[in-house]
Amino acid sequence: MATKCKRKDVSNWDTTFSCDVAKTKPAREVKKPCYHGPSSVKVSQKRKVGQISTSEFDWIDTIEECPVYHPSKEEFEDPLVYVQKIAREASKFGICKVVSPLGSSVPPGAVLMKERKGFKFTTKLQPLRLAEWNNNDKISFFMRGRNYTIRDFEIMANKATARRYCISGCLPPAYVEKEFWKEMVHAKKGMVEYGINIDGSAFSSTFSDPLGSSKWNFKILPRLRRSTLRLLVNEIPGVTEPMLYIGMLFSMFAWHVEDHYLYSINYHHCGAPKTWYGVPGYAAVQFENLIRHHVYNEEILSENGVNGVFDVLQEKTTMVSPKILLQYDVPVYKAAQMPGEFVITFPRAYHSGFSHGFNCGEAVNFAIGEWFPFGAEASERYALLGKVPIIPYEELLCAEAMRLPESLAHIPCCSADIVSVRCVMTSFSCLLRSYHRARWCLKKFKTSLKMCLKPRESFACILCKRLCYVAYIECKCSAGPICLFHDFETYNCLCGSSCSLFVTEDISKMEAVAQVFEAEEGILCEVEQKMKSEPYLWMQTLSPCMKGKYSPYCEIMPINTQKNEATCIKMSRIRRTAQDKQRRNKKKKCYRESIELGNEGMYSRSAMLVNSKKMTPRKRKSQKHSSGTEDDGPSFSKGKCSRYQEVDDTK
Repeated sequence: MATKCKRKDVSNWDTTFSCDVAKTKPAREVKKPCYHGPSSVKVSQKRKVGQISTSEFDWIDTIEECPVYHPSKEEFEDPLVYVQKIAREASKFGICKVVSPLGSSVPPGAVLMKERKGFKFTTKLQPLRLAEWNNNDKISFFMRGRNYTIRDFEIMANKATARRYCISGCLPPAYVEKEFWKEMVHAKKGMVEYGINIDGSAFSSTFSDPLGSSKWNFKILPRLRRSTLRLLVNEIPGVTEPMLYIGMLFSMFAWHVEDHYLYSINYHHCGAPKTWYGVPGYAAVQFENLIRHHVYNEEILSENGVNGVFDVLQEKTTMVSPKILLQYDVPVYKAAQMPGEFVITFPRAYHSGFSHGFNCGEAVNFAIGEWFPFGAEASERYALLGKVPIIPYEELLCAEAMRLPESLAHIPCCSADIVSVRCVMTSFSCLLRSYHRARWCLKKFKTSLKMCLKPRESFACILCKRLCYVAYIECKCSAGPICLFHDFETYNCLCGSSCSLFVTEDISKMEAVAQVFEAEEGILCEVEQKMKSEPYLWMQTLSPCMKGKYSPYCEIMPINTQKNEATCIKMSRIRRTAQDKQRRNKKKKCYRESIELGNEGMYSRSAMLVNSKKMTPRKRKSQKHSSGTEDDGPSFSKGKCSRYQEVDDTK
């Protein structure tokens, strides 16, 4: 599609039209050269009002709609089975829409007021404009500082829409979509508000409510039998626990992918429609490269390449017009979500959108077997960026895989499960093979390496924050665990002592199960093929540097079971040394101060009591928030991931 001038487009999550909110500096108009065809030159996103014509937004009508599904009540029985059924077709579009055959007999407002008395939420603000995306012009969000009841917010939102269009409802979706992008291009001083990441659910728990009593209720969906997230012991808001999103006209959610490339499902409870844009997962790198070369300036990127782009996009502040995606042949699809409809996003599918007026939506994540290959890529990317993981990928994969033989023997497997089962098998075998090769190379590199057993828990690497479940390394001079996927130079300890390689207690059983999986028809071929691609490609460079021929699952070294307990205690003591020293210094300081005040005995005892009282609620608070939120990552203690435990088979 030919155009005269290229623009960048940026999103605003939550901004308000009210004149009484804080004013923002008008967007700076920058004259940039025109372009003809694809180019890596950055150009201004701002446009003068006089330059905009009706034909400027004809591209909106060229965006293809995503698939819309109308399941019967029988097909609607299990959401994860239905997702497996439509995934092969729907995942090619990144997003899809599912029209529920069941309705809710209880309005969302009544549910919120009944289950959460005095329910209120705080909105976020954002200017309704585009940004240049350099150090001088970036979009950011800030809190309004005012709490709303859902009724008060609805009144405010409807007034804002009525001031603009005389009425607050019944606006044609196609008309609102063009109006939205006109506002973005005009770069006015308007603001919109958006209530995002609100803890809670508007699904009714009443047995008489057809939808609320179904498995599509987000309070139970992430914990269904086919969802891998059921294996997480602690709840994670927004991932295993649903969150509400209450919007107004032009409230936006910026381009992003879900944490760890998980699936997401969004339900529209009530109100005005919501427009969605989606880019399929297979085009994610293409999308990131477009943002890198045509939207962001390199100065705002913390990392080189698409990983730096991913890092900024995950701040969920970048709204780019689909017009640019169409110009550079990035596949993009859209949907107009109405009340009573679900929108599902597939792994690694970038998506964004905006509201057409007051509405209330709800979202949660889930994962089925097809997610594991994407989860491996996400874990590798998080490690490269040093991002703290939200979920323990390795632990979930191992737990799911080790349960698979028993599940297949006792639970009927439908045709939709076959793809999920094969994804679990291949991902598990790839993980075990990568760890085995890393251990083999490490043993060749460090002949003094000792191998010990470790508990079945996840430990955070002190270098890349990766959650290690299968194995990790420790030595006297390290402050904690180090994963096996760093350059070997990392393991050259200054203290000159030998390293200890800790492997999970079930390593022998796990490798035996992986070999059983590989004996299945076609699995070994898939595993060998995946091991030659990302995220396992780097493993191919290790073996040529080592003497001897490598063979998968060959015996590497005996496990030091006799000295394992003593070694674990020793390593635990080493990790606590710095913390104990700080506590001793603090006590000495209190003691010295008490002597100076002349109240040694009384002060020392009172100081100790005060410190103990203060520490208890602080620890409780830490444990309370350890489930993680969108703004705060998980908390780890002594390198150990304390949020997750292995779920017993009997539970």
